Amino acid sequence: MASTSMIPIAPEGNLSRYLQEIRKFPMLSPEEELNLAKRWRDEQDEKAAHKLVTSHLRLVAKIAMGYRGYGLPVGELISEGNVGMMQAVKRFDPDRGFRLATYAMWWIRAAIQEYILHSWSLVKMGTTAAQKKLFFNLRRLKGQMAALEEGDLKPEQVEKIARVLQVPEQDVVSMNRRLSSPDNSLNSPIRADSEGEWQDWLVDEGESQEEELAEREDMSNRRDLLNGALRSLNDRERHILIERRLKDEPTTLEELSQQYNISRERVRQIEVRAFEKLQKNMKQQIVERRLAVSS
Repeated sequence: MASTSMIPIAPEGNLSRYLQEIRKFPMLSPEEELNLAKRWRDEQDEKAAHKLVTSHLRLVAKIAMGYRGYGLPVGELISEGNVGMMQAVKRFDPDRGFRLATYAMWWIRAAIQEYILHSWSLVKMGTTAAQKKLFFNLRRLKGQMAALEEGDLKPEQVEKIARVLQVPEQDVVSMNRRLSSPDNSLNSPIRADSEGEWQDWLVDEGESQEEELAEREDMSNRRDLLNGALRSLNDRERHILIERRLKDEPTTLEELSQQYNISRERVRQIEVRAFEKLQKNMKQQIVERRLAVSS
């Protein structure tokens, strides 16, 4: 994607100016986005890719702001998020019927989280899946328990977080101490010589609200497609698929094999077959919806 050299990838030390510059890129209507995405996919039109990326730079900045409590420069987080945005455009398939923003959020967050993990000393002790989960969920759970003040957690708080995230209590204590640096206030000035505050850049504008509405509609459409596709499965297929693919903590093959009195390999086969049927049904629903709209 050679055209990305034209994109303001990083704030380059002047974050307030960067945030002002990216506001100049216009938002895209669903029709414009679909046309540009097809031009990039089918013709490798770099100008189309450029417009797709730049129209979502504000989304990247907004997501990056949510990770500013990890002690890293916001400009660096935005830079990494922009790389994720470009990867999303590169892999986006407009025929799936969803907006680019919905798809891109996963790539943006993944890029930022990976950068944070590599920047923290956490990686030196071996970053397991459980540690990653603890790293990125501890602050959220502390917020729910109103325990965001500095210092060690109370024993009952440690026990609850360890139970929810299924990690050892000592890991919770250790991670909390690693993340004990205070957040920057949203009322802090962006620069020492600026009257602008961080919260000024977090206020949604009308266009951003439209984008969020489109994202919510896309998520609603996806839920409708999923629910419709799940109804195409028989009871056993549906239950196994939900337990294995749609739960935060998947049920093990062993547990399901005992429940249905079949082998673990048989459970795995049913899971794979059900997932393939689910995908096929969702694609068929998308085709039928488009035909209904065009008729």
